[in-house]
Amino acid sequence: MTEAVERPLRDPSLRRSLTLFRAFLRERTDPDRCYSLLARDAVAQVARHTDLRGRIVLDVGGGPGHFTEEFRRRGAHAYLFEPDPRELGARGRPPQGAVVADGYLLPVPDAVADVCFTSNVLEHVADPQTFLSELVRVTRPGGLVYVSFTNWLSPWGGHEMAPWHYLGASRARERHRRRTGREAKHTVGENLFPVHIGPTLRQVRAREDVRVVSARSRYWPVLPSAVTRIPGLREFATWNLLLILRRTGAPETPVGTQARPSEARS
Repeated sequence: MTEAVERPLRDPSLRRSLTLFRAFLRERTDPDRCYSLLARDAVAQVARHTDLRGRIVLDVGGGPGHFTEEFRRRGAHAYLFEPDPRELGARGRPPQGAVVADGYLLPVPDAVADVCFTSNVLEHVADPQTFLSELVRVTRPGGLVYVSFTNWLSPWGGHEMAPWHYLGASRARERHRRRTGREAKHTVGENLFPVHIGPTLRQVRAREDVRVVSARSRYWPVLPSAVTRIPGLREFATWNLLLILRRTGAPETPVGTQARPSEARS
């Protein structure tokens, strides 16, 4: 790692945004560097809201395990749930303790997690509200739910097909095939779905089982919460919406008295 990657990145800051963006541009050729940096950044965001030592963390859709490893490095009991075995093995071997599981039906009891974490998954599920409800179900009262996603109208909303998704999904996919000689990894309506900020915020704020702690642009260098308050503009300028939610209900249970997610849901 270079010194620029190792030094702490103040959030928000222009330096942090540029560092993450440069790493992202090299994601295809150096995925470990990209996702290790992103994991440190995301876990630091969670750590600002709760002490992670001894906490139970569920990493839902965490791919090959960069986020899980960073949570463990900070002293959490982290468990990875990923539906795609190919993603689990992307680094040569599945992470220790990983479970092949669908985020719609996690194999853990209710209210087991201190933190339920999911990074850039929501745009890949056909039913985001059911997915969110499952994240909330497995989080104990007082616990945190971390959700980030790339909104469809952002410049990167079409993922590898961006920004040509603005001209239509089919046209963007065909252009990608002509330009690269291979099919795009994502197909709109199959494994990539248009998700928008305004409707998502309204749906989350209407829930009685969570309270919004933070709703902000994940990568914006200045005033990251302000951009999400402006209808219309936020759909293009936010790039990636970060939601940190607090599970409502009974008072927090002391750490150490909770069950570990080792027992399959009956």
